[in-house]
Amino acid sequence: MVCAEPDIGTRREFLRYVGKVARSLCVLSLVLPGLATCAGRPIGVMEPVGKMGDGATRVDLIAATTRAPAADKAILFTGERGSGLMLDAVTISIPSDGKREIGQVQWPKKLPPNLEKDFATVAVEPIETKQEGVKWLAGHVRKSRRVLVFVHGFNNLYEDAVYRFAQIVHDSKADVVPVVFTWPSRGSVFDYAYDKESTNYSRDALEDLLTQIARNPAVGEVTVMAHSMGTWLAVESLRQMAIRNGRIDPKISNVILAAPDLDVDVFAQQYRSFGTKPPHFTLFVSRDDRALTLSKRISGNVERLGRIDPAAEPYRSELEKAGITVLDLTKLKSGDKLNHGKFAESPEVVRLIGDRLIAGQAVTESNIGLGESLGAVAIGATSTVGQAASSVISAPIAIFDPRTRRNYGQQLLLLGDSAGNTVGAVGDSLGTTAK
Repeated sequence: MVCAEPDIGTRREFLRYVGKVARSLCVLSLVLPGLATCAGRPIGVMEPVGKMGDGATRVDLIAATTRAPAADKAILFTGERGSGLMLDAVTISIPSDGKREIGQVQWPKKLPPNLEKDFATVAVEPIETKQEGVKWLAGHVRKSRRVLVFVHGFNNLYEDAVYRFAQIVHDSKADVVPVVFTWPSRGSVFDYAYDKESTNYSRDALEDLLTQIARNPAVGEVTVMAHSMGTWLAVESLRQMAIRNGRIDPKISNVILAAPDLDVDVFAQQYRSFGTKPPHFTLFVSRDDRALTLSKRISGNVERLGRIDPAAEPYRSELEKAGITVLDLTKLKSGDKLNHGKFAESPEVVRLIGDRLIAGQAVTESNIGLGESLGAVAIGATSTVGQAASSVISAPIAIFDPRTRRNYGQQLLLLGDSAGNTVGAVGDSLGTTAK
């Protein structure tokens, strides 16, 4: 699809906006808070310290990248594009929960890091052959035999992606082997176009990585989780796999898209390519996502998937028809002033990722402590249901999960006739989208 270049006024508005964000929020990027390299955060945190802090938790992960290697081994990789896929086994030390805030990466203020308070790199071991990768994966597979592959978003340095993913894995307590795929991002709010092209540059490498993981006999299931611009890379790689092989590997059972910076029309086309047995998709959306609001304005004013209202038509019917679960985080408050990184900062959400989503389980409000009797009411709820069950609709996380429609009868009995017919019919097609 060829898009017209934004007019001069739009570009000027964009530059003024990101300049204001960079000056006033410094540690916030258009993707996740704390991901921009600001004054006061030391450079070189990937230098291994060789030991764990007292009471700290060890997170062992594979970091796969298409970035160019850095001359400074304390940085490891730059934001430029490399010549192929490179892998490292990385160990991160995370302070005990009593000495850190759940949902946050505690960056060291100086080096070496304070192991009692800061995240720290313990070890980095290159994985130079596929055989070494297979061996490492087999040696770290958990009882669940699940692997979680994370793809970061726009404006991430290498260490941003590694440390944030380690935080998500730790805080979610997910029973998985963690793998982060980090593509060439320059870590600058002014390099949006470069970053977007870098996702395209990395599609083949991510497809190959997912294929190799799925083919490993020690692996039972694979969940792909992507954020923001990284969702484009993840979905495109899965689309390539489906076209190349006639299907997505059946071991890739779950796909989680957080704040997806995806054109809704394009996603509908991508989803069709997955065939009759796609993985189960879960979306984290938030209508107050300021980063996606800006992305919409500079992308032809077509709605971004991460900003949709899942209770509104035509989205409700289309998502229900496709069996896509949506978690609406609009009412959830977090420390991210751009409202673009709620999925990683909220203790409730990261626990939900670890407890249920990676396992492919259905989700209702009752799963996250909002009450059994109101469990499914918010699913696809329109204004009438919202008025009848205001306690649910005002909850921080509204769940839209087509797999829990069996609960509707009980919930409608509880609500009475005021709910009317507002839990209406299933739509005919995923292809009709709203702008």
